[in-house]
Amino acid sequence: MEEIVTFLQDFNLITVLIRLVLAMVFGAVIGLERGKQGRAAGMRTHILVCIGATMASMVGIYASETLQSGGDPLRVAAQVISGIGFLGVGTILIKGRFQITGLTTAAGLWAAATIGIALGSGFFVGAIIAFVATLLTMSFLHRFEYRVTHKNTRFGIYM
Repeated sequence: MEEIVTFLQDFNLITVLIRLVLAMVFGAVIGLERGKQGRAAGMRTHILVCIGATMASMVGIYASETLQSGGDPLRVAAQVISGIGFLGVGTILIKGRFQITGLTTAAGLWAAATIGIALGSGFFVGAIIAFVATLLTMSFLHRFEYRVTHKNTRFGIYM
């Protein structure tokens, strides 16, 4: 088992392919849940974010190993975290006075980016755990949240 983990953490053609395929699969599953809910960023958007973050990580690692520089190999990936905020903002809409939609989709895009960074850097265990946690949060906890929040009736009095 340890040999498999060591192999997967190496940087070669097979592991690059595995990282990108996992990014596609993980991004697709997270995005399918958002698409099922009719949200702006669906399967393709989440796939692209996850692939892009994976590539950013691998580019940083590849450049660091190839150039033999002492720089930070995940410096490129760090820019993904700040840059994804702009994409996430595009999914957030304000409807009416007190209704905001798109926050979960924006957070899902950010989570897909971090999962992609983990895949790109070879941190498969963390990526898999984050993927499962993200999927559970987006698909199952929304039902629980709906049951809890919609049992209370809200009303307002304006003067």
